[in-house]
Amino acid sequence: MSGRVNWQCPYCGSHATLGDADQSRREHKVVIPNSTGPFLIYTLAQVCPNPACNKPELYAAMWSLKRISDHHGNVDFNVSGEAPLAEWNLLPRGTAKPFPEYIPQALRADYEEACLIANLSPKASATLCRRCLQGMIRDFWKTNTKSNRLWDEIKAIKDRLDEDTWRAIVAVKDLGNIGAHMEGDVNVIVDVEPDEARLLIGLIESLFDDWYIQREQRRKRNADLIAAAEAKRTSEPAAKSSTGEGSQQ
Repeated sequence: MSGRVNWQCPYCGSHATLGDADQSRREHKVVIPNSTGPFLIYTLAQVCPNPACNKPELYAAMWSLKRISDHHGNVDFNVSGEAPLAEWNLLPRGTAKPFPEYIPQALRADYEEACLIANLSPKASATLCRRCLQGMIRDFWKTNTKSNRLWDEIKAIKDRLDEDTWRAIVAVKDLGNIGAHMEGDVNVIVDVEPDEARLLIGLIESLFDDWYIQREQRRKRNADLIAAAEAKRTSEPAAKSSTGEGSQQ
């Protein structure tokens, strides 16, 4: 497979269009008799074209193969099934997105570990997400409910959330075992499915964007505006002096 692909670097977050020079794809068929049956290993390596980053991303997948024969008796193996038997994000580890350092390190660490183990242990991943979400609410909104029930923490800020954010939180809560997961003590491990763990991860990512990143962008815009106004104010006396304004005749 070749061509140009739109891509976002998992390290620096830069958006880029990758060409053949930035990618390497390989397929390896394994037909040695084994308990799994014949399979194919597919690998994809991509390198960030941003000179300040230039880090590699490495992905691998395992696909089942089906033995086929033509009317001449020639044997070959083709990929079967619509999904791989297994997938691995080898570099970087996990699927965590890069988030700025002004988001507290403890929150980013819980989020990154939750992403790393989402498939291996969904219930552990979801527990980390719950702890991250509780920590985020306490840090960003400065709540003090003294409750270990995450849902109590969330309800405490309901009136401070926009409707879309509240509906997204409720939608995640109302799916499968997540309801019990968010209603119970934050330290209790509750069994969840991999797709439920990924939904919690998606909620964390959305709130990182909506709360921390938007606040920082707003702070920077206001700081730039204040600096521009101050620069104009301090330059006005010099401009008036150079044109003779205010001098006596």
